[in-house]
Amino acid sequence: MSQALAATKARNRRSKWLVIGSIIGILVLAGIGTAVGVVVSRNNKTSNSSNGSSSSGSTSGSTGNSSGPSNVDIGDDPSVFDLDPRLHKSFYGMAYTPHNALIELGCGNTLEGTIADIQVISQLTTRIRLYGADCNQTAQVLEAIRQTKVNLEVFVGIYTMAEDHDAYLRQAATIREAIETYGTDHIAGVTVGNEFMLNWVTGQGASSPNDAIAKEGSDILVADIQATKQMLEDMNLPKRVPVGNSDAGSYFATDVMEVMDYGASLLSNVHAWFANTTEAESAQWVFDFFDEFNVRPAAALANNPEMYIAETGWPTAATDAGSSTNGFGTASEAGLQTFMDTFVCQANAQGVKYFFFEMFDEKWKEDKFGGVEGFWGVFNGDRTLKNVVIPDCPLA
Repeated sequence: MSQALAATKARNRRSKWLVIGSIIGILVLAGIGTAVGVVVSRNNKTSNSSNGSSSSGSTSGSTGNSSGPSNVDIGDDPSVFDLDPRLHKSFYGMAYTPHNALIELGCGNTLEGTIADIQVISQLTTRIRLYGADCNQTAQVLEAIRQTKVNLEVFVGIYTMAEDHDAYLRQAATIREAIETYGTDHIAGVTVGNEFMLNWVTGQGASSPNDAIAKEGSDILVADIQATKQMLEDMNLPKRVPVGNSDAGSYFATDVMEVMDYGASLLSNVHAWFANTTEAESAQWVFDFFDEFNVRPAAALANNPEMYIAETGWPTAATDAGSSTNGFGTASEAGLQTFMDTFVCQANAQGVKYFFFEMFDEKWKEDKFGGVEGFWGVFNGDRTLKNVVIPDCPLA
């Protein structure tokens, strides 16, 4: 597993965009916590992204990793939509970010686009997780669920950064307003932080999430978690909303794990690709790593927090030939198919709770980071299914 621990550090590239984006957008979005009705109205506008559609390196010859759908048709009644016979509600959960829900992209997410996404996602799972609350994505997703009338619950997210506490305050306020408007019927929990400790530990040159330098970072994260718990308690909600945390699989600090209340979840990012495994070995590697580094350590704590896999999947393409292999496996749709075939139904049978990474390819990651970063979707960026067969093992 030591190989995996080192390889995991490379993943903090995907998280750094939020640091830059939030710094740029603090002044722009300082007033983002407006009434959700206004939020939804504002987001009915056409996306202001100017990327357009472009071909990716998709191996299927399909429309590829486009920057997003250009013509969104949600119908006159979004709750009435065609079901795709190729899709099965076999995934425990899906990792999802609305298209262009990024400050640095001008918050190009639209309600129509999110509704179209939810119409598709609801055919694969009953759970999604979000990563942050900027660009009013929490309200958009809850409004999309309301209009489509689908059976879907959401783990909403607050993306925290050590150097920008305003980002936490802004997103917490946005989530509070969304809950005040839509209630908690479709909210399964709030996740505070995504790879916070990974970024802190690697950024400070620390060697462990539990050493003295790492403790400075975990203190910041714990304070945000506690503040979120207090915010929800002060709201006197009709049901308890658990507050959890998500991080890279080997970067959970013990004091972060210990602050979790009963029913709270810890979400662990576990990617076999970054551990240099083959496609055939990838699913078993995920099961073994998750059990050794997450499930057993959590079970040893007095509060016994529940462990989820926050991200797991397999990339299907890369921006260059050198990045298309991890040394043992290849980024390809065939590789994704192998991983799905050996992970999804087996995880369901074992009772492993996971969020498959991810629903759609994200063009901005391809542009910003290169390599395999933009190609983890089960679907292309334009909502077309990749050349894969969805496992058929619906959860009870």
